[in-house]
Amino acid sequence: MLGFAAGEARMLLLMALVWISLLTQARGGVLQDAIIGGHEAHIHSRPYMAYLSGKSKCGGILVRKDFVMTAAHCNKNITEITLGAHNIKKKEESQQNVQILRIFLHPEYNPKTLENDIMLLKLKSGVKLNKFVKPIPLPPANKKVKAGDVCSVAGWGKTAEDEWFSDKLQEVNLKVVEVKECKKVSKSFEEDSMICAGDPNEGKASFRGDSGGPLICQNVLQGIVSYGRGNGKPPRIFTKISHFIPWIKKNLR
Repeated sequence: MLGFAAGEARMLLLMALVWISLLTQARGGVLQDAIIGGHEAHIHSRPYMAYLSGKSKCGGILVRKDFVMTAAHCNKNITEITLGAHNIKKKEESQQNVQILRIFLHPEYNPKTLENDIMLLKLKSGVKLNKFVKPIPLPPANKKVKAGDVCSVAGWGKTAEDEWFSDKLQEVNLKVVEVKECKKVSKSFEEDSMICAGDPNEGKASFRGDSGGPLICQNVLQGIVSYGRGNGKPPRIFTKISHFIPWIKKNLR
């Protein structure tokens, strides 16, 4: 009788573990919990990542110890910037929370078409640079990317249209696509100031909450997550940072 009870208990435990595993995958566990079609980033592998808290959750990029770059459409009551984070739901020792002193919104930003979707945030105090918090260099002016280049994007955004925001930093590789594919996403796509990435035949993309985060191509910062289709289907549109280098450097000074 005792042997039967013990065996039954082991069986129930096994079933519970299987159920938890299935639930984790369905709800976005380590293997499934990604931007869209990506995976969890290696802890603190992107020390330039910033998390913007406010009316809208956005990502950002530390470009100098006292400046964070992000998308202009993230300008919605930002209350705090967190740097050095991997899990934004936890108080990690590596995290630094900073306030904003001044906002530099691109003067030609269009909230309807999302043209010139770029913004600089001057921090009240410079962050302490270490292995967890480190700025990423700006690209050369008019540095080009071409169709077929493989880039990576990272953020704490949604993993699907009906999913919640990710607690842990996610990343995914996206392929730069031809301009004709970008025009299908938006008639206002501008090749000079925007990059289009994400193969329409692959289920990989940035999504809501990833806005303002970086697009890295061949280890060079090239874009800012801007917008895309409401259902998260690729390709997605990114602000081309190299086009704005003169404006960025002017405001950094």
